[in-house]
Amino acid sequence: MSGGAIPGPDGGLRCPWGLSTEDYVAYHDAEWGRPVHGDDALFERLSLEAFQSGLSWITILRRREGFRAAFADFKIAAVAEFGAADRERLLADAGIIRNRAKVDATLANARVLADWPAGELDELIWSFAPDATARPVPATLADVPAITDESTALSKTLKKRGLRFVGPTTAYALMQACGLVNDHLADCVAREASGARASG
Repeated sequence: MSGGAIPGPDGGLRCPWGLSTEDYVAYHDAEWGRPVHGDDALFERLSLEAFQSGLSWITILRRREGFRAAFADFKIAAVAEFGAADRERLLADAGIIRNRAKVDATLANARVLADWPAGELDELIWSFAPDATARPVPATLADVPAITDESTALSKTLKKRGLRFVGPTTAYALMQACGLVNDHLADCVAREASGARASG
């Protein structure tokens, strides 16, 4: 029973991690696990997952608007044009995580992605979405992996294409958040709404 879905404020069962704060409830119910498409949208998620590395996701979630303001709404073309002054501005911005390596990786990734044809990032990432029936529906948090063969393969491909801070764990967190996999627990009220891959 430990690690299974638990009742939320409305009595509906939810993944335990999604109930620790009001921010998490909203994110869990309306965003996490729902399909995300579009190069800029996926660049944002990839960047935020990289910034999250070593931190709690709530730390990133509560700064998301600050990140969007600092990184031109994660428009790849705009961030690719950031120069030295922008880098210094970012490293002084208390509204984001001021990690030099992660800031540099985000700027470098934007420059790489700016040279890709429109839609290529979306197509590449979604090409690693596994069959929705490939593994059992998770009943408890212990059934949810941290990495998978697909996330490892996605990580290797992104690195080969020149992207940074895209390890297998970060890649799997991206897959979970953007709906490539549905890791809401079996009894979670958000599972059915997030299961677009099953019909895709």
